[in-house]
Amino acid sequence: MTGVDRRPSPEKFLRQAELEERHERRGKLKIFLGYASGVGKSYRMLDEGRRRKERGQDVVMAAAQHTVSEDVEELIERLEVIPPRMDLGAPALDVAGIRKRHPSVCLIDGLAYNNPPGSRNPYRWQDVEELLRNGISVITSINLQYVAERQEQVEAIRGRVVKESVPLAFLLTADEIEIVDAPPEYCVDRANSRTGVRVAPEELSRQLSELREIALLLAAEVVDHQLEEYLHRNGVEQHYGANERILVCLTPRSNAALMIRRARRQAERFHGELYAVYVEQPDLEDEDRKTLDLNLALSREARAQVHVLHGEDPVGAILKFAGEQGVTQIFVGHSQRTRWWNSWRPNPVERLILESDGIDVRIFPHSGGAM
Repeated sequence: MTGVDRRPSPEKFLRQAELEERHERRGKLKIFLGYASGVGKSYRMLDEGRRRKERGQDVVMAAAQHTVSEDVEELIERLEVIPPRMDLGAPALDVAGIRKRHPSVCLIDGLAYNNPPGSRNPYRWQDVEELLRNGISVITSINLQYVAERQEQVEAIRGRVVKESVPLAFLLTADEIEIVDAPPEYCVDRANSRTGVRVAPEELSRQLSELREIALLLAAEVVDHQLEEYLHRNGVEQHYGANERILVCLTPRSNAALMIRRARRQAERFHGELYAVYVEQPDLEDEDRKTLDLNLALSREARAQVHVLHGEDPVGAILKFAGEQGVTQIFVGHSQRTRWWNSWRPNPVERLILESDGIDVRIFPHSGGAM
């Protein structure tokens, strides 16, 4: 039986050491994520800073919102404040001053700000990244509508457009993310009072429910990335995410329509990702090629990420891809017919199960009705 060589190389050990060293030097990033304005993320962020200071950590405040409530103002008064720069035409983080002071933790309210011309970085999130690289931990806040890759989805719900944004890739570097939740009736009252536009409570409640779901999925994606980074640093090849990652193995004879339908349903149920792969086979007959093309088209219609793999060992190629993508389930077709001279050794599906190293494998007959 041919196995997959998982022995770590010297280069891998070196990469592990470099990743761990970089992780230890870098400051820690905590993000308070609000799915609507007025849920109280500024207060939660500052209260976290207050509690850390009371525990003996060196905490400073470096940026606050332009207008704050009395309870937020009271928390700010308890903290050391590094004033913003005022020489650029608009307030900006004093990155040089923060680095010189070098606190253990820096509180920065409002991550999604564009810096004024003449600043050392165009965007505030880049200022935060600079502080993190220099070993200063940052606690910050952001509303869902400012996450660049979620803006179109959020705008369709809210009906309002914002100019500032923070890339999702930066949020994925967070060591901790906390969603600031609030009762729907509280959010409805705050939203109506802040915007001055009266929205029917049932409509606003529906919007908030949809935004909350997007925020929860985003937080799960951050946690998933944290897990992957941890496993990479510790040299774990087979990693498992917070979300399901389902891989459908296509062949000309597989019951692809059933597998793809079941996989799509499960991916949506668990807010996971769907992959479809085919290992290139030479000299396919015309009928098999047409069937395969149809299966690939069905996969794309189901919004699967389609990949064509290459290699003389199809099982090895599938397992390698599954390991790289953090796949949690593999869907594969299987024929019950076995030639008598092959009965003494594992067939490809049996070998896939034996070598899947903890990945769940679901087997679908090549023909027949739904399971």
